[in-house]
Amino acid sequence: MSFEPKRDDFSVPVRIDLYSDTHTRPSRAMKEAMLAADVGDEQGGSDPTVWALCDQVAALLGKEAAVFMPSGTMCNQVALATHCRPGDEVLAHEDAHIQNSEAGGPGAIAGVMIKGLPGERGIFSAETLEAAITPVSRYAPPQTLVEVEQTANKGGGACWTIGGLRAVGETAHAHGLKVHMDGARVLNAAVALGVAARDVTADVDTVWLDFTKGLGAPLGAVLAGPKDFIGQAWRWKQRLGGSMRQGGMNAAACIYALQHNIERLADDHANAAALARGMAQIPGITVETPETNLVFFDTTGTGLTAAAFAQRLRPHGVTVSISGPYRGRACTHLDVSAAMIEEALGIMRQVVAAT
Repeated sequence: MSFEPKRDDFSVPVRIDLYSDTHTRPSRAMKEAMLAADVGDEQGGSDPTVWALCDQVAALLGKEAAVFMPSGTMCNQVALATHCRPGDEVLAHEDAHIQNSEAGGPGAIAGVMIKGLPGERGIFSAETLEAAITPVSRYAPPQTLVEVEQTANKGGGACWTIGGLRAVGETAHAHGLKVHMDGARVLNAAVALGVAARDVTADVDTVWLDFTKGLGAPLGAVLAGPKDFIGQAWRWKQRLGGSMRQGGMNAAACIYALQHNIERLADDHANAAALARGMAQIPGITVETPETNLVFFDTTGTGLTAAAFAQRLRPHGVTVSISGPYRGRACTHLDVSAAMIEEALGIMRQVVAAT
């Protein structure tokens, strides 16, 4: 069986890409910043732009140190492998990205097990965590790490509150567990909550920030945490092939994103809210109210599966993603304007009316 992705139908250009914020493209100004980057050997520590990015992210997230990596998934896998030993157990939401979307990486790379915790919209409570923590026993796997996802993707882009994170952090630390945050959209959460990023990450030990989603860079994520942890994480980065040589070109794109693309995340949230309102008025579609830039919807009432709905949009140059038989997702980002939202809604109405 081949796991190669299906090649897109390039004969019909995508005009309104609501599939994912990972589809954002670097702007001309970002590309110019990349061309002007001062570079060196990232692996050997001589790339000044990479170091500048790491220092900026560490300060932004309130951590001692940081390391640049090609992707957020690598950040997660490196964090798990650095925090844990083979045979350990990690406590995370049952819909967590590390559980369902990283190709079995926790078991294959770090040799850890994931205990899935229930909770509304991808978020579990401190009480749920407390109940899942088991007494230390030679018959049970050591529980060493709690993982939270900000925002919760499968939960509809829901935000962990500062209070919720603090309660989970206090519970975990009281039992000697560390806390790791999958911060793929942590800045979306900070903007939506109206707080500083370091406030969102204050109660976790390690966290990474993705630059390839709403921030619009073509590559890169930064893992941050205590200095000794980051020093150990470098070995796992090396093992997994994460060294990038003249990485400063990509780091420059990320620095540009930090300087220009954070506050505008609020525009994506507003566009998501407008899309959700419009979709809710289409007969047969039910919509989950978005907190950030992810709009999850159900097509059951239209008589179409989510896949069929997506297939009917594609010839019009509109894309959405599929999350279940009747559950779909539309994602807003910097390449989607308010005018595009209105156009997409018109096409959606047309597609549903034709069934």
